[in-house]
Amino acid sequence: MERTLIGELGAHKGETVTIKGWVDVRRDQGKLVFFDFRDRSGVVQGVVLPGSPAMEAAKEIRNEFVVEVEGKVNTRPEKNAQAGKVNGDIELEVLGITVLSPADSLPFEVDAELNLDTYLNNLPLTLRTEKGRSIFRVQAAIIEGYRKALRTLGFTEFQAPALVGGDAEGGAGTFTVDYYYDQKAFLATSPQLYKQIMVGVLERVFTTPKVFRGEKSATTRHLSEYSSLDFEMGFIKDHTDVMTTLEAAVRGMVAQVTETHPQVYALFGTEAPLIPEKIPVVKLREAQQILGVSTDEPDLEPEHERALCEWAKKEHGSDFVFVTHYPVSKRPFYTYEDEQDPGFTKSFDLLFRGIEITSGGQRVHNYEVLVEKMRAKGLDPEKFAFYLQAFKYGMPPHGGIGMGLERFTARLLNLPNVKEATLFPRDLNRIDVLLSTDETPN
Repeated sequence: MERTLIGELGAHKGETVTIKGWVDVRRDQGKLVFFDFRDRSGVVQGVVLPGSPAMEAAKEIRNEFVVEVEGKVNTRPEKNAQAGKVNGDIELEVLGITVLSPADSLPFEVDAELNLDTYLNNLPLTLRTEKGRSIFRVQAAIIEGYRKALRTLGFTEFQAPALVGGDAEGGAGTFTVDYYYDQKAFLATSPQLYKQIMVGVLERVFTTPKVFRGEKSATTRHLSEYSSLDFEMGFIKDHTDVMTTLEAAVRGMVAQVTETHPQVYALFGTEAPLIPEKIPVVKLREAQQILGVSTDEPDLEPEHERALCEWAKKEHGSDFVFVTHYPVSKRPFYTYEDEQDPGFTKSFDLLFRGIEITSGGQRVHNYEVLVEKMRAKGLDPEKFAFYLQAFKYGMPPHGGIGMGLERFTARLLNLPNVKEATLFPRDLNRIDVLLSTDETPN
């Protein structure tokens, strides 16, 4: 019999079907055996009745066994129906079970509260929980919403390289790679230079690469490898055009999650983010004045970001806030200085629920100015000759952003640590398993 997906069982009431999937939960109640079966499309309760030909096989089956199940789709009695739950009005009467792959006894209850290291050390198992599955389904929806929003605005996707000949940011720690002919290459800290080159080719571009930061930071917000949602656009007036496009992308990302996973906010004990008609904008110095802190500092501390987001929510009904005009000294060489506000840049960060998730701004498009700014940052223009070709032969005014996918996911779902929103996190202490232990999996 052809396989029926669990999520489609509601259309087969009264019929005998075959499903394939995992045993999510096993419950023994007197002479009855109950199972929750799951596949990629959903979960359904199955029951093995006394005298069923499936009872002998059912006695040996535990959680996470992979099974093929033949059963009849029955309507649940009204008193047992679970309103609002997928398959809450049906039950599968199990007629036969075939084990496709057995599973060892679990080292812990799958839904048990685990410390973060135990959770991450056992990701091949803990990702199978409802929350684990939901995080990365949501993350897939975020990326889809991002792509759809930008394509609607005339952007073209391209694939940025992970191996580069130099560090685009001129500051963040890099991972060095042995390359051919005794040369050194680096894992990309950003697709920045390639985005700008592609503006000279396609005008509006975006990319979703893995990027790598060798900063020795062990915090709840730092990763050594993360997914970056980047776009770059030409023929802008200034950084505000970039901010307008970013707003559209954020709205598209949130809308995609809300439309495709409406129950996920309740699962994680949070709500869909507040996005007013216009996200509030403050200059860095204005933000510092609002918070009552020194305006001499070149950036906001993490506690300042949290406080500013609380202010934005209270005063503007927004879970997002733009902070603009960071000092020239704080931004990379390619950042455009504001002619009306010397010493400060046409750049911005977007904060979301207490954390910076995006940096962006207008870029320098004049060749001579760009070379001068490189030298001012202690960089050798000769090492950027490949990149500089795009500017030597005509580049429009342009700008763009880079957004951390994992940070956005963590804030959307109210996860306290960005590693929980990272499929297989790499950081100062971890690459799959902790680096500080010699233990190996059994």
